[in-house]
Amino acid sequence: MSERKVLNKYYPPDFDPAKIPKLKLPKDRQYVVRLMAPFNMRCKTCGEYIYKGKKFNARKETVQNELYMGLPIFRFYIKCTRCLAEITFKTDPENTDYAMEHGATRNFQAEKLLEEEVKRVQTEREEEELNNPMKVLENRTRDSKMEMEVLENLQELKELNQRQATVDFEGMIDKYRMIEEREIQRQQEEDERETKEMLDRALVKRLRDSDSDSDLDEKSNDVQPNRSSTDRPTDFLTTDKTTDAQSSVAIGVKKFKVESWEKSVGTLGGGGGLGSLVVKKKAAVSKPGSMAPPAAPSSNTGSKVVTAGATQPVNVQNGSSLSLLGAYSDSDSNDSD
Repeated sequence: MSERKVLNKYYPPDFDPAKIPKLKLPKDRQYVVRLMAPFNMRCKTCGEYIYKGKKFNARKETVQNELYMGLPIFRFYIKCTRCLAEITFKTDPENTDYAMEHGATRNFQAEKLLEEEVKRVQTEREEEELNNPMKVLENRTRDSKMEMEVLENLQELKELNQRQATVDFEGMIDKYRMIEEREIQRQQEEDERETKEMLDRALVKRLRDSDSDSDLDEKSNDVQPNRSSTDRPTDFLTTDKTTDAQSSVAIGVKKFKVESWEKSVGTLGGGGGLGSLVVKKKAAVSKPGSMAPPAAPSSNTGSKVVTAGATQPVNVQNGSSLSLLGAYSDSDSNDSD
């Protein structure tokens, strides 16, 4: 497989390089090269700005009769991109830079010009001191005075920095934190005090409610024994008979009063509850002087009517409800008398 690019060439055995004819070219001939603008520049003809790094097809030539330490200096020709004016610049091996010749002005060259001015002043001073000893003394005096002024300015700056350094920022921050902590603590104490006051008020209110409830309980306990003492089941046996008789009369009419013990246990007789009120046969009333025939015994014979005022049972034989009511009223009146 052959190579894509042949780097080695065949030289025949009878090759003689001295027999090759040499071209006689001028020494200041120009070459076309591709380069980039070495710095920012502005065209003097149209004012177009050409930035650093813009590519050009330039013509290159060697500057005649200019060498720097045996190094040749080259010149380049380019054209403005707007007006096609010719711009030239050349190499500067002394400053390792490029120098503008004509056709444009270099931008951002102030620092370089300042350096060149300082270098020029330094060179002139050295030449003056070399030939004039008094100038050397004057320059030294001027330099010493300038150094004193610089030291004074430096001392002032140090004092100013020390004056500003006396401000303790950490101390200020700590002081602010202490004040903030005191404020927070004060707020917490106020909250605790308010909470305690609220609890005390609630406790007092609860104690008052409990005291009022205990007073009501004591009053109810005081009333309950009185009621129990007066409402005993056997109290009706010892009550006054006149009180019972008076309570049974309403609007001039005496009513038959049934005691509570009669309601529960009923009458002592063997008859029913309505046995004393139902009359089967009306009994004949006998005259005071006549003998009454013996009546046949009925179902009501032997029944007893017990009244609140009578201590002895009353035997009722064939009596009506009116006779019973009369007997009850007579017994009450007799007892009250």
